[in-house]
Amino acid sequence: MLTDNDPTLNGKYLGTISKDFVVISDTLKEASYQIRKRGFSDYPIFSIAKVEIPIGTSLISRGELATNWHYNASYLDEFIQRKLVDDAEAFKKAYKDPDEFCCLFVVDEEFTNFLFIPYPED
Repeated sequence: MLTDNDPTLNGKYLGTISKDFVVISDTLKEASYQIRKRGFSDYPIFSIAKVEIPIGTSLISRGELATNWHYNASYLDEFIQRKLVDDAEAFKKAYKDPDEFCCLFVVDEEFTNFLFIPYPED
């Protein structure tokens, strides 16, 4: 279930995700920092979906800040508990620097996968 930036994602999803990301990247970056700083996890994950999903804690609702997706904050342990990640070590190896990349778990009707998207340069 773990891949890098899957080419099948590009057309349909990357546009709407990128559009949202420009607006909310600072919020996600700060949430990622707080999750790590407070010792919850070194592996923050933001689940995103067009409908509300029960993974993580609601951070930004669809339509809030003119977003197309709901954004929830979570981390690796919850994904292991929910059996969404079955190989924690492989996930940790694939996980990108959280100061530079945002780990998104994209959930949609035809696509469910992890995506690492770089934060904009300051």
